[in-house]
Amino acid sequence: MFFSSIRRLFFGVIITALAFILPGRLAAELIWNPDTGWRIEGGALSGLMGTEGRNALDLMNKAKRDEDRGNIRAALKGYKKVVAKYGTSIYTPEALYRSAKLYLERKQYTKAFDAYQGIIARYPSTPRFNEIIGEQYRIASALLDGARGYYWGIIPGLPDRPKGIQQFEFILLEAPYSDYAPLALMNIARGHQKLRNTEEAIDALDRMINNYPQSLLTADAYLKLAQTHASLVDGPYYDQASTQEAITYFQDFMILFPGDPSISAADAGLGDMRTILAQSKMKMGDFYFYKRDNYTAARVFYNEAITVYPDSAVAGIAKQRLAEVEAAATAHQPAGESDKTDSQPKKKKRFFFF
Repeated sequence: MFFSSIRRLFFGVIITALAFILPGRLAAELIWNPDTGWRIEGGALSGLMGTEGRNALDLMNKAKRDEDRGNIRAALKGYKKVVAKYGTSIYTPEALYRSAKLYLERKQYTKAFDAYQGIIARYPSTPRFNEIIGEQYRIASALLDGARGYYWGIIPGLPDRPKGIQQFEFILLEAPYSDYAPLALMNIARGHQKLRNTEEAIDALDRMINNYPQSLLTADAYLKLAQTHASLVDGPYYDQASTQEAITYFQDFMILFPGDPSISAADAGLGDMRTILAQSKMKMGDFYFYKRDNYTAARVFYNEAITVYPDSAVAGIAKQRLAEVEAAATAHQPAGESDKTDSQPKKKKRFFFF
């Protein structure tokens, strides 16, 4: 028993050393033949089997034959044993891959995603990397769009959109430099908007703009970010922080992407937000004018309303209000105040001698 353990350890060290010295020559792949079963083809280690390798091979052969016969439950059980007992063998990524395919066939979306996740986590340099990320993207999209996962591949469950959002976040972590990363962020934002998690949607769009400024989706992210901020605006009587954020992003979109087909929609959105902000300034000016007789403060807010949207109808009303403010200020000035001030003789300077 002791010598057997030493021998396995020795072979493990040799294999690891060869993996670093001859990485190109160690590459091997599994080939399935219905008559002979799985075989390892290519690579310097294709002939190194041992007892554990033979046991793993037996399980893999049985699982694949069960799969081909349509006995999916037995096949999944066999592949699961390979992963659990021989997690470092060459058969493990294939077992996980086959499991993911079978789970997808049974519409067990979460289990399929997790099986693919296991391959990426253990074998990040797998030649199937792009294929796996693509499959995970499709699974997350299906869940986000309301697909129902099946329990045990038989009983349909409820839609689970939050799970789809979570899976997109995993894709973002797995492949931050792939073409799927910007798509994942846009879908995260879309999912949060469906669930009315507006702040989370804004966060996803903000990450999209900051992390992938050169993406083809960046223009869409700017516009959606502006529209999402605009959706938080409750009108001129309320806090205008969201209005100002929306204005900023509408303007940024129009400056950065002047030829975008959605430029007219952005211009309309910008006009709406500037109108609301100008109306808010008008409400403040009216308050100080009519309720407090504070002509100085009223002038400030009416002028700001004009500055916010000079060509609008609101600006026209603000100009009329300014004229009323000047008239009211003159009417409330005490008669003869200026004359009295001018007619008062100047006080003589007094000098003190000590």
